[in-house]
Amino acid sequence: MDDKHLYSNFDYDSALTVNAGVKQPEQVSNSYVERMRAKRASEPSVEELVSGILHGDRMLLSRAITLVESSLFAHQQKAQEVIERCLPYSGKSVRLGITGVPGAGKSTIIEAMGKMLTGHGHKVAVLAIDPSSERSKGSILGDKTRMEELSVDPNAFIRPSPSAGSLGGVARKTREIITLCEAAGFDVVIVETVGVGQSEVAAHSMVDFFLLLQLANTGDELQGIKRGIMEMADMIAINKCELDPQRAELSAGQFRNALHLFPMPDSGWTVKVTLCSAYTKQGVAELWNSVMDYVTFTKKNGYFYHKRQQQNLRIMTEAIENGLRERFYNAPGMEERMEELSREILENKISPYAAADQLLGN
Repeated sequence: MDDKHLYSNFDYDSALTVNAGVKQPEQVSNSYVERMRAKRASEPSVEELVSGILHGDRMLLSRAITLVESSLFAHQQKAQEVIERCLPYSGKSVRLGITGVPGAGKSTIIEAMGKMLTGHGHKVAVLAIDPSSERSKGSILGDKTRMEELSVDPNAFIRPSPSAGSLGGVARKTREIITLCEAAGFDVVIVETVGVGQSEVAAHSMVDFFLLLQLANTGDELQGIKRGIMEMADMIAINKCELDPQRAELSAGQFRNALHLFPMPDSGWTVKVTLCSAYTKQGVAELWNSVMDYVTFTKKNGYFYHKRQQQNLRIMTEAIENGLRERFYNAPGMEERMEELSREILENKISPYAAADQLLGN
């Protein structure tokens, strides 16, 4: 029997029947779309944000800061409107920058000082610059977990911000956030840096007083001279002095001797070296007293206002540089031209410098 007769009795149609199955949901659920529409409809206007900030509404302050940190063009435009409206109400706080190597106790010192200040009627805003991972592009943003008491204080506001790989960007955003916090009534703004790289330079350009935290038992203290950070410090504090008081005193003496090698700062202020302990609260009040002594001293000789004016001029320069960079990379055809020249560089047909000159000449 041939194959034709062998399979003639089979019902091929039944084998190919496809059952109706379960109806598949839409790729984007209707409920999600409705929630997004409701969220957009409930977004506060510029007037509502400004009014809320001026009345100390933390929720609206946080939403305004989120707009500042957003990379969306529409959010940036809205944020700039809010900042311009809040600018006349800013500038009345004491801006304190705190830096130090990881583990120096920056967050613990900030909490101890912050609790002391709120106990005396001050309103404290803490802005923490948190580095973003070069691999994952994410940030931990865990400073609030290390300031358990201060984070729940009604007179304190803690906001960690990711650097997102751009110190210039985070510097601009942090300055704008300072403006919003001052308009919200915070009279003390503390900027905490990660303590490595050039983040200190960015933080120094936006604060009035710069505090450098150091540790004893970390090797040769004179190594600090090789880093420009000591030249920016208005005060050096040896933290965790309760662990080894004798060694802490020796370290403080070495730093005092090292400071004699530096010229007198433009402010005329003599940089102090002191001991402190965030754990026992030793020296914390003295740190704040030194900050206020510095503010009084520099306001009297005019340097306080001169420094803020110079910071504003630097902001303009940085804004121009950032704007030129954005216009360059967003120019029509620039991406394709860069890819073409990149291939020529990899094939050793052109030097990187010549390629850059060609791109800049376009």
